[in-house]
Amino acid sequence: MKKDTLTLGGRSYTIYADAAPKLLLILPADKRELELLDKEIEHLKTLTDTSFVFAAFEIADRNSELSPWKAPSVFGNEPFGSGAGETLALLEDTLIPKLTELYSLNKDIPVILGGYSLAGLFALWAAYTSDSFTSVAAVSPSIWFSGWNDFIYKHFPAAKSIYLSLGKKEEKTRNKTMAAVGDNIRRQYEILKSFDIDVTLEWNKGNHFTEPEIRTVKGFAWCADRSLRQ
Repeated sequence: MKKDTLTLGGRSYTIYADAAPKLLLILPADKRELELLDKEIEHLKTLTDTSFVFAAFEIADRNSELSPWKAPSVFGNEPFGSGAGETLALLEDTLIPKLTELYSLNKDIPVILGGYSLAGLFALWAAYTSDSFTSVAAVSPSIWFSGWNDFIYKHFPAAKSIYLSLGKKEEKTRNKTMAAVGDNIRRQYEILKSFDIDVTLEWNKGNHFTEPEIRTVKGFAWCADRSLRQ
């Protein structure tokens, strides 16, 4: 597998590419996760033998770049912005076309978007907002986010398969807003099932900070399997 670095529009991307890839995987990540990418890819290779191109890029301002709309702060003093639309446009208009060109990808190659925490919410939001992604992995997604429950009752996802996961201890927090994540993800799962979407909900050991890189690749592996079946 070849590892490359790509710069587009002032943003750096880390790319892992197999020969003759059958899937394109995209991950918005924070600085810590970027430092663990080699480990993530190594583990992903133990979960799937499918060839792929994996592109990860750093999110510098998570509260702005991954938030679908403005919302008040739930910890600290920094509110959430509404930059998810710009981030999605970057993927659709710049990154995916460039990767398609550089790695000679088929125009109809399945594209999987995954993310952890607020990036997981972004991936889930993109499943509803865009038809660019065959499957999404929303890993420990921040679906306590203000307005999210209203959004999912008014929209229908374009993605054909959706992976959801949460740590068993994540809803056991003193922060009342974030404690809603357990009920919200159960609701999310039931709504997607009612839409006849191919969806799973996996419960992991620990809290929100337990093995995020392992949880993330588990989501990608599930999506990879589903994408090749569709």
